[in-house]
Amino acid sequence: MARAPLLQLSDISLTFGGDPVFSGLSLNVQPGDRVALVGRNGSGKSTLMKVMAGLVEADSGDRVVGPGITVGYMEQDPSMEGFATLGDFASSRLDASEMYKIEMVAEGLKFDPSRDVNVASGGERRRAALAKLMAEAPELMLLDEPTNHLDIEAIAWLENELKNTRDAYVLISHDRAFLRALTRATLWIDRGEVRRQELGFENFEAWRDKVWDDEDEQRHKLNRKIKAEARWAVEGISARRKRNMGRVRALQDLREQRANQIKRQGAAAMALESGPQSGKRVVEAEGISKTYGDKVILRDFSIKIQRGDRVAFVGPNGVGKTTLLKMLMGQEQPDTGTVTLGTNLLPAIFDQARAQLDPEMTLWDSLTGDPDMRVSGQADQVMVRGTPKHVVGYLKEFLFAEAQARAPVRSLSGGEKARLLLAKIMARESNLLVLDEPTNDLDVETLDLLQELLDSYDGTVLLVSHDRDFLDRVSATTIAMEGNGKATVYAGGWSDYQAQKALTAKEEAKAAPKVEKPKEEPKAAAPKATKDGLTYSEKHRLDALPAEMERLEVEIAKLEEFLANPDLFTKEPLKFKKASEGLVERQEKLAAAEEEWLMLEEKAAG
Repeated sequence: MARAPLLQLSDISLTFGGDPVFSGLSLNVQPGDRVALVGRNGSGKSTLMKVMAGLVEADSGDRVVGPGITVGYMEQDPSMEGFATLGDFASSRLDASEMYKIEMVAEGLKFDPSRDVNVASGGERRRAALAKLMAEAPELMLLDEPTNHLDIEAIAWLENELKNTRDAYVLISHDRAFLRALTRATLWIDRGEVRRQELGFENFEAWRDKVWDDEDEQRHKLNRKIKAEARWAVEGISARRKRNMGRVRALQDLREQRANQIKRQGAAAMALESGPQSGKRVVEAEGISKTYGDKVILRDFSIKIQRGDRVAFVGPNGVGKTTLLKMLMGQEQPDTGTVTLGTNLLPAIFDQARAQLDPEMTLWDSLTGDPDMRVSGQADQVMVRGTPKHVVGYLKEFLFAEAQARAPVRSLSGGEKARLLLAKIMARESNLLVLDEPTNDLDVETLDLLQELLDSYDGTVLLVSHDRDFLDRVSATTIAMEGNGKATVYAGGWSDYQAQKALTAKEEAKAAPKVEKPKEEPKAAAPKATKDGLTYSEKHRLDALPAEMERLEVEIAKLEEFLANPDLFTKEPLKFKKASEGLVERQEKLAAAEEEWLMLEEKAAG
């Protein structure tokens, strides 16, 4: 028997400022759904989620919520008026007996419930909004960029909570690893149309490309038909006017059909251009340390960063990543040790707080008023890597409409603000990019383009990010800040760091002296076994291994196909190196998974 949907939207139409956002949109969310909501920045993802939450009323159509069903929405900028602390806000709808939930969620999301709302940062307020939603546990959760302002540990906690919940949820996120781990269906907004596929985000890009390929094929056929009909009209219409006016009207209909097709939005025309080459040594730090009061940020840290390096900084929020970055850039002095900057450095900085953007300025003034972009005597021109360009034309390269040029920066979405800041830093020549959380709010296509630009960038890249997938694809060196002043340098990206850390822990455990247990200590009860001789955890693992092995085989096949390109090694050595390392890593994981599966199968067979 089919289950009634939790939420149903029927024939929804919505218009903002004269332009239709949605027309005739219908969709259902079923019990247990785990849905990725994807689309380009500005396609209407957040607007659709607000319609689903009942916060934005459509011009026409119906929104129906199932009887007794609660729908919870994580607000991006929650109003906390009337609440003294973040905890008061987060627990406002909980009974006294449920207050413990806030403490549990606050620990996982790393925020202080006693924090005064008047001094809380935007990130703290968003974490409180997420905590509120998680503690209330509605039957349907609507989560708009929940991983923004979370560090990797908190993202892992949230990922685990969502994996284990029985409630349905819809996710908007730029974090590929997060979406891949959690979703089983995908809603894709494309030019006002919402498509659904009963496969998770892992399969989205192949699906999207197939839809676009089919669309291009249909457009090509339509163009050929119009061309053939137009040739007929020129060559033979005079002799057959009375009998063929229907065919003429059909040709007009075909042309109208082509005119009404909505053109796909292209990728942002972003470009990076290295300035004059820096010296071989970019930054060298020797024995630096930093302390704020009783808090130790860094102890006796040394590193040499050379031209062309891609260095990532990872660690929990508040551990000191940005402080270390500022010391390496000479913006802050260490308590001990020395930092030596290389010669001929031209840095471009993307700051996490978007402090380079004045919310009250228009996009036009934000660019033309930048001293690095100003063109003397030309109020409508900006200097882009040494070449004057019209300000509207340059904004269009970053997917802004002409009408947005005179709009205030505060009217932009998070992704649009990120694109505007990228437009500012990419306009200048540089040979050192400093990127502090650049991935927040960007759509998948823009992230892909940014990664490609960084791959081909001749300069040096210093990156702070909590996006595991982006770290893996960009960084060649990882500095892990693990608290209490400890910072360790690892080769590779996030996955490499995790593997090396686990191996080190394993070796340390082997080397540690064994402590004999007292004979009188009672033995712990053995895990309860199932009928086939496996423990419940082993049975669960045996069931999960085939899918894991299949995923690894698919990844291995893709990497082998990628590496089969004979020109890859000479033209893209960095990509070749990363792909080769990824192939070896996945082959090792597959071998280990196969061995584990065989062992469990033998045990199950007795």
